[in-house]
Amino acid sequence: MIKFFDVDSYKISHHKQYPEGATHAMAYVEARGGDHVKFFGLQYILQQLEVPTKEQVEKVAEYARLHFGRDDIFNREGWLQLADLGYYPLRIRAVKEGGVYPTSVPLITIENTHPDFVWLVTWFETQILRVWYPTNVATISYDIRQTVMKFLEKNGTPETIGIKIHDFGSRGSSSSESAMIGGMSHLLNFQGTDTLAGWMGAIDWYDADPSSLAFSIAASEHSTITCWGRENEKEAYRNMIHQFGGEGNIYACVSDSYNIWHALNIWKELEGEILEKGGTLVIRPDSGDPVKTPVDVVMRLLQLFGYTYNEKGYKVLPDHIRVIQGDGVHKESIRQILHNLDMYGVSADNINFGMGGALLQRHDRDTFKFAYKVSAITIDGEDRDVYKDPVTDPGKKSKKGYITAVDHDGEVSYALRCEAGDTDIMSDVFVNGKLSTVKFSDIRE
Repeated sequence: MIKFFDVDSYKISHHKQYPEGATHAMAYVEARGGDHVKFFGLQYILQQLEVPTKEQVEKVAEYARLHFGRDDIFNREGWLQLADLGYYPLRIRAVKEGGVYPTSVPLITIENTHPDFVWLVTWFETQILRVWYPTNVATISYDIRQTVMKFLEKNGTPETIGIKIHDFGSRGSSSSESAMIGGMSHLLNFQGTDTLAGWMGAIDWYDADPSSLAFSIAASEHSTITCWGRENEKEAYRNMIHQFGGEGNIYACVSDSYNIWHALNIWKELEGEILEKGGTLVIRPDSGDPVKTPVDVVMRLLQLFGYTYNEKGYKVLPDHIRVIQGDGVHKESIRQILHNLDMYGVSADNINFGMGGALLQRHDRDTFKFAYKVSAITIDGEDRDVYKDPVTDPGKKSKKGYITAVDHDGEVSYALRCEAGDTDIMSDVFVNGKLSTVKFSDIRE
């Protein structure tokens, strides 16, 4: 695909719609819904902006002629001029990736740096606004981290937060690129993933250190258990112990292929071998009520294997037994499970979670109401506010003027300029084709 042609069709006609004498403009990106967002993904998008060759411009001119049925819509002369220029004459500023910001604060601003390219300010809306997706995932994952941390601080071990939520979402993603973008967004908050595309994306696009980026464990699926036959279920479990056990090792086994309650009794029968081999077995129930079943499994395991009390007075299974819930997992089900366990005096240390569709797919641009709007334009040397204020929807009122995001005594908002006591929290990330990059480890921090 010719990258610069990744645009909504109507954008192609917009260069003819600006007032004569326009030399400069600003657009901004904000989230208008919810309370806050954890901003991420702009660097990945900007690294893919490619200035077209003249040959590509001519090819797109022909595509546009076929698409519109006329040859006077596409800005052929402007794009040929840009091909000669050799870079995008844009200044893009943004808040720091990885930061958590109140909604309605501008996250990105885009301006042209050459008076002939006012129309370029909105051309890349289609591509840049896709920052909604990695920001959504990063925010959802972050909010869940906050939820789990509250329980760990009350009844468990907060130091284990990094492995409490494991990304199971790759197969449910709409494409490998979606899995990559969403997967690396989750890794801002946690270190557990089975979405290798996300692991590799963070390495490729954000220079992440693969030795400390993310981890997984050996685990079974239903087919590797049921292929032994129902009558040999115990042997299938024994095989898991002897293949993957060992001092310091962690391995997971799905245990609901037939009867989860019978399976727990089998695991008790195998406890001696689990202990002899060493390591930690993580039992995975994968059916039934997604809130009730994992709680019941933990409670039954406490009866079978016993427990100790941690220093906070909560019950904890022996180190060689844990549970992971990977079915029907989302923010509210996690909260309910941990709340119910807490009510029984059981620590959150006993259970981890695998999260798929609700993490990577069950949301869209309207989840946090992302928007890309022009806020100012300069015509014949005069700055003008540009805004919308629809009477039918006050929530869509847009911002005016050449704006930035500021911190004033810890309160983040937007302003036309930095006043005394304000700190501008935006910085240049892309100026005239030069991109300032940041490492994944710094964004995590």
